[in-house]
Amino acid sequence: MELVVRKGDLLRELQLLQGIVERKNTIPILANVLLEADGDHLRLLATDLEVGLRSRCSATVGKGGALTLPAKKLYEIVRALPETDVRLAEDKGVVKVTAERFDSKMSTLPRDDFPNLPDSAGQTQELSGTDLRRMVAYTQFAITGEDTRYFLNGALFILAPDALSLVATDSHRLAFITVPRAGGAGDELRIILPRKTLLELGRLLVDHEGPVLYEQGENHLFFTIGDRVLISRVIDGQFPAYERVIPKGNDKVIEFDRDRLTSAVRRVALLSNERSRAVKIDLSPGQVEVNSQSQEFGEAREVLPVEYDGSPLQVCFNAQYVLDFLNVVDTEIVALALKDEMSQAVMTPVGADGYDYTYVIMPMRL
Repeated sequence: MELVVRKGDLLRELQLLQGIVERKNTIPILANVLLEADGDHLRLLATDLEVGLRSRCSATVGKGGALTLPAKKLYEIVRALPETDVRLAEDKGVVKVTAERFDSKMSTLPRDDFPNLPDSAGQTQELSGTDLRRMVAYTQFAITGEDTRYFLNGALFILAPDALSLVATDSHRLAFITVPRAGGAGDELRIILPRKTLLELGRLLVDHEGPVLYEQGENHLFFTIGDRVLISRVIDGQFPAYERVIPKGNDKVIEFDRDRLTSAVRRVALLSNERSRAVKIDLSPGQVEVNSQSQEFGEAREVLPVEYDGSPLQVCFNAQYVLDFLNVVDTEIVALALKDEMSQAVMTPVGADGYDYTYVIMPMRL
């Protein structure tokens, strides 16, 4: 194989592949990226056997072929090069990577050792890239990364003819977002997407404004985003009955200016217990006091004026869980709905346009 490619074009694709490649694995070939050249394109593929990413960039191909190179080292080399053309050439089992006065030789592993990923073969459905980006951002932080119940290491993706929904929970909180869609067909589909799939999908959608093509195979899902295809295994399991977790009788509703609440919780949490990150919300007529204390650091409090004339109530939350919600929503006003000290609380954006978002958070024991 022999080709010339612009540094910026190659670097952009290699950077996206870094999240796919596992640094520590028992299969050496999975640390490599597969490069395939023909015509006027260079195709790249990386996988950890659960998630894979296919991408491509323009190249001047002198000799077609396929080879694999260490994904991390190739990325580091290309990133360090000046803004110029990069030349890749294979010669007797060694790959030369050169640019201007820089010259290097990299070891390669056999292309035949690289796993084969399935090609999409199902029925394509078009999804809004903007909606999907919001859905991922509003739920991915609520997925656990450590739970032995593997079905919680992902998010429930619900594809209905008239709506898209995404649900994530780590058993301490639950994030649930629904956006309407038009032109859908067929029965409702429910699939558990791995946590890593959501993270990579979010990265691919950062600068993507167009539609996303979605296909479902027998055991894999395919998200086509421009010239890139994210391939994901489906988690085989039963997602918890999330509908039962969302409370219906929370009658104490307080609205906050999002920025003021965010600042208050962030400041007060600085003196909270580092392990529990607990902050208390003391609700009384006309005001909410956010406070924290720890034996090691001391205590802090901040009072926020609110419109409330109900009975006093004190509830305690993990500050980071509250901030995760406040950091992603984009409305100026947010609402906190409570029932009592021990029941699930609900946080929602007020005045959200084009989507419904519910964040359920379990209180901590006082």
